[in-house]
Amino acid sequence: MEEAADRYAEMVRAKTVTGALAPSTAEIYTRDVHTFAVLAGAGRVLDDLTGEDVDEVLLRFARKPDGRRKAPVAADGVASQSAYSQARFRRSVSAFFRHAAVAGWVQLNPMRAVTVTPRQRGGLRPERRALTREQAEGLLGTARVLASAAPDERKRADQRTELRDALIVLLLATVGPRVSELTRADVEHFFTNDGMRYWRIFGKGGRTRDVPLPQGVVRVLDAYLAERRARVVETPALLLSWRGRRLARGDVQGVIDRVLARVDPDRRRSVTPHGLRHTTATHLLAAATDMDAVRRVLGHSDLSTLGRYRDELPGELEAAMRVHPLLGGPEAGEQR
Repeated sequence: MEEAADRYAEMVRAKTVTGALAPSTAEIYTRDVHTFAVLAGAGRVLDDLTGEDVDEVLLRFARKPDGRRKAPVAADGVASQSAYSQARFRRSVSAFFRHAAVAGWVQLNPMRAVTVTPRQRGGLRPERRALTREQAEGLLGTARVLASAAPDERKRADQRTELRDALIVLLLATVGPRVSELTRADVEHFFTNDGMRYWRIFGKGGRTRDVPLPQGVVRVLDAYLAERRARVVETPALLLSWRGRRLARGDVQGVIDRVLARVDPDRRRSVTPHGLRHTTATHLLAAATDMDAVRRVLGHSDLSTLGRYRDELPGELEAAMRVHPLLGGPEAGEQR
């Protein structure tokens, strides 16, 4: 298992050189296949694994605590991975065994015999990821307050991360980038055209998109850039750790959690960077924003992908029925 995982990781990294895979995708595949090897048993023979063995690994992963944050709790009370992480891990393992079958490492692909269901993996289905309007406003309001607060003089200048943390939350919740797009952003990717501030986002498949920024986000961005210039850093990266290095993907969740801790408990709900991407899509679509415009903001190549990002919002059906087009508005509906 260990040798197969290492060989697969080398193949995946080679694909990034040719552009067949994005570096962030290769990183996920590599991490997941090594996790699979550890959970399955690094010394086991790959071709000996059965569907039952893979089922057991999927269950072990489901209950494996996420070291980046406090793990959610499954139906049986056992700390577990999120439903999104479980689905991602299963996709990575499936890709690994597809390659293993083609390369002749295994005679039969054990994924074809996998029977474990999402319910068995912990009773978890992907819960609604988008924040409600109240929850989103609570998070964004807290981020704006954090950005405008006086610097904590008890900290060294390079350890004051309030502006950076606020900017991260505002960009994630209003523009909805992938976390890899956020951490890859450089200062030079932000520009002004005809008075409007844009972010040139380098997305999947080598595609780029220029997304205009809301004025409230621009103010925080400018304040952060001014603070960053005062530190005289050499890296082009926009988001820096307190050590002056490009912020890592795994650090972004910790930033969100720190800002969430300041939100009023009545408006607070745990959320991931991907959940904030869902929040952007859901609220833009709920506000009747053109679907193709939302697609371009998120960087999707196909409109059909938006369906997976559109979550239900409390009260939206009631609001729709109050202004039913066949009844001519709320007053006409009441008269009938």
